[in-house]
Amino acid sequence: MARYGKEHKQATRRRIVEAAGRRLKRDGIDGSGVSALMADAGLTNGAFYAHFDSKEDLVATTVVDQLRGQRESYSAQSLEEIVRGYLSTQHRDDTEGGCPSAALLDEIARSSDPVKRAYTDGQVAIIDDVAARLAPVDPKLARVQALSVFALMVGTLQVSRALTDQDLADAVLEQGIQNALTLLGAEHHG
Repeated sequence: MARYGKEHKQATRRRIVEAAGRRLKRDGIDGSGVSALMADAGLTNGAFYAHFDSKEDLVATTVVDQLRGQRESYSAQSLEEIVRGYLSTQHRDDTEGGCPSAALLDEIARSSDPVKRAYTDGQVAIIDDVAARLAPVDPKLARVQALSVFALMVGTLQVSRALTDQDLADAVLEQGIQNALTLLGAEHHG
């Protein structure tokens, strides 16, 4: 019975984190109260503290989970596939299912240290994977390069999401793809 209890608790926690990932990216950290986050998971407020110490704890856990998922999906893709997928109209139009950085970066920057640490650790792991592909002999050298290309991609996605002119929004994505591939290519062959 205890074993079922533990597995059930882990499954419930997983459900909360997955639902929180969608809600936080759609409505923001400040725009997502605990009651809404729990309702998304089909649970009451009272169940929250059985799984998390605070909303900050849930946000940090969710950020870790979101970035881990992003890292895993990138591992099976080429750098060009990552860039093209990231700066696609599908990704732009799917805030809820998309990148946590593009949706939450401004709020993460204003968050507590535990949330910022969770973000930093998860994002640097992704960047280090890319850097290892760019410069297998000296990945540390490529770390800042990879991070700056990622920053360009996040900003491009955010600007494209904010524009009401659809043609301009699409053109921004296409130019962003070209810019990112040029920067990655220069590092890759340089």
